[in-house]
Amino acid sequence: MSEAILQVKGLKKHFPVKDNLLFSKPSKFVKAVDDVSFDVYKGETLGIVGESGCGKSTMARLVTQLIRPTAGSVLFKGKDLATLPEKEMKKERKSIQMIFQNPYASLDPRKTVEQLIMEPLVIHDVGTRREREQRVKELLEVVGLSEYHAQRYPHEFSGGQRQRINIARALALNPDLVICDESVSALDVSIQAQVINLLKDLQSKFQLTYMFISHDLNVVRYISDRIAVMYLGKVVELGTYEEIYRSPQHPYTRALLSAVPKESPFEQKERIILSGDVPSPMNPPSGCHFHKRCPYAVDKCKSEAPVLRDFQNGHMVSCHLLGEV
Repeated sequence: MSEAILQVKGLKKHFPVKDNLLFSKPSKFVKAVDDVSFDVYKGETLGIVGESGCGKSTMARLVTQLIRPTAGSVLFKGKDLATLPEKEMKKERKSIQMIFQNPYASLDPRKTVEQLIMEPLVIHDVGTRREREQRVKELLEVVGLSEYHAQRYPHEFSGGQRQRINIARALALNPDLVICDESVSALDVSIQAQVINLLKDLQSKFQLTYMFISHDLNVVRYISDRIAVMYLGKVVELGTYEEIYRSPQHPYTRALLSAVPKESPFEQKERIILSGDVPSPMNPPSGCHFHKRCPYAVDKCKSEAPVLRDFQNGHMVSCHLLGEV
């Protein structure tokens, strides 16, 4: 396996919740990300899946240091981004770029496509004006748009075209790591396929590394080399896409996969219905966070939090009953 370009270790983000009193100290915290560790290897795509509110997008913002962690480290090429001052972090952002979920809201409607794609080059003082214009033309061609699109505004494009503009902007600085935060969820299914194929082609062409965040298990399966399954701020299972889809070990992963539509009407698949609602991240259950919804939970699950351990050849699972159910 290639080198780890990103190492996340014991990462936590707890957002304070203040009482109504103006100067009161926060007495409660929303544990959006709660002790998460994983590696991302150069040239791979790590998919991150889970229900809404499990901490996927918060994780993306912690990796890019758009928000600072409560605890833990984010090692990018050996540097701990969590400890870097903002001036040093700005230099590292050239190598870590993000494609956001909403192709409408993530583009400034007052700027032309040329200005939008050129903006990262201007911020980081890369090249002359002529070199930047040439770079914009190259990027438009790379993402399947044309040179004449450069002087148009975002409202003149479809959703899929706007996401192509976002991708071009993310590639402007030749990043090593691109974080795709639900980058196709707002698009029609046919357009999703086009954008995903574009991402795969760009990865091969520019040797990119992706963190691909999505709630769509079919999309994640198609694009990912490895998959991390998150539940209530924690990673509960991590493995290759073959291991996750063919031999899921955590009860939560099995329930998620059982909800994926069948490929054939003749396929037999058991639907696993989880009882209860997702607990509040402000007051997560003791022990295993999943135990209140787990059909196999025992007393140990209620009192002791399981650790992420190796099930087989790097297939990591966080469950006390690993191999027994």
